[in-house]
This record gives sequence, C-alpha cells and structure tokens, in this order.
Amino acid sequence: MKKITKEKGTFGVIGLGRFGSALAQGLAASGAEVIVADQVESKVNEARSYTEYAYVIHNLSKQNLEDVGFGTCDAVIICIGALDVSLLTAMNLLALGVKRVMAKAVSREHGQLLEKIGAEMVFPERDMGARLAQRLTGSSLMDYIRLNNEMDIAECPVPRKLVGVRITDSNLRQKYGINVIAIQSGNKITTHIEPGYPFKGTDSLVILGRSEDILRFHADLDD
Repeated sequence: MKKITKEKGTFGVIGLGRFGSALAQGLAASGAEVIVADQVESKVNEARSYTEYAYVIHNLSKQNLEDVGFGTCDAVIICIGALDVSLLTAMNLLALGVKRVMAKAVSREHGQLLEKIGAEMVFPERDMGARLAQRLTGSSLMDYIRLNNEMDIAECPVPRKLVGVRITDSNLRQKYGINVIAIQSGNKITTHIEPGYPFKGTDSLVILGRSEDILRFHADLDD
C-alpha cells in the first residue's frame, strides 16, 4: 500500500480519457499528489510525465485498488462511463474507507444510483476536468473558461510573488507559456497593458494559456 502525504492532498483518478486526463493534470499542476489508473498502457505512460503513481489496471477489484494506494486518497474520481464498472468501483472504494468518492455520470439515472451508494456524481459537460481540479484543491482561481481543447482563459488574483514586479520583468510567457490579456484594478479593467506596469496586490489578472500551465503558474507563484 502506498503511503503518500502532500500538503494539498492526495487524489486518485481512474480512467484517463479526455476528462480524466485533464482532471489528473490539473490536480498535479496545483501541487497535489495524484494516483492514476487506466487499462490502456499508452495512456498510463503519458500520465507518468506528471505523476510517478500511474498504473495499468484491468480489474478494478477492491484488492487491486488497495494495492496501488487508492485507499489512502483524500478523494478518488472515477472517470469511466460504463455504469456497471463505475458503480462497482465506487462501492469498492467506499469499502476501502475513501471519504470522498466521485464518479462521472453519463445520465441522470446513473447519477442517482451513485448518490444512493454514497458517491458524488460529476457531469463532465458541467464540471470539466480543469475546473474540478481547482475545486478539489481549493485553488484561488476565480473563474475559468475553456476555449477549446488547447487554450483556456482564467481570472485570478495577483500571486504574492508578483506584487511589485513589472510586466516586462515577469517573463510569464517564457516561464509558463501564459499571456496576461487584461488586468482589473478596482472597477477598472485594462486590456492595453503597458510593459512597465507593476502588479499590485489588489489586482486581478485575466490570463490565457493551457489549463496545466495556468494551474502551474498559480501554484508556483502563490506559495
């Protein structure tokens, strides 16, 4: 059994499709420890770029789930559409003592069954992976919009380490691959930002970039 401790918590993600992969990457980028599993080896290999706890599992039995450490997680999110597998996996995780078990619901009836056994339902169209990662880890990102499969827009307060730093000296594009497209200071929103503008602690930033880069930026600079 894995013994993992991390300040922002330990989370499990089962199923690495588009939703599960975005969720796992968002959790990892926020600074949380993540355990992931899928039956497709190529997906698991990709996940090893952001977590060392990535496993190929063909049978989601209670014993197998316990062996790779899911029983130690603060929350586990099941990102599998098959109703029977989803429900059985949720029951096994609850039996292991996982306090918070969430599962992707493909229908209202699926969600109702999950709730009856003590799990929470998640609808991917509403709780996209990156947004759910923020909610689970308590990120202070204030709003989040998915533009497409690659780029997102997020609003967040200025990280503490950037207060007093000029835009031109922050090198956010080079370091994190993100762009500041607007700054809100009080009731004023500015889209034409001078390179010499120093970030203020009361500012809110509107930034454009990939979800994992946005979360990495905020987790890194707001420690």
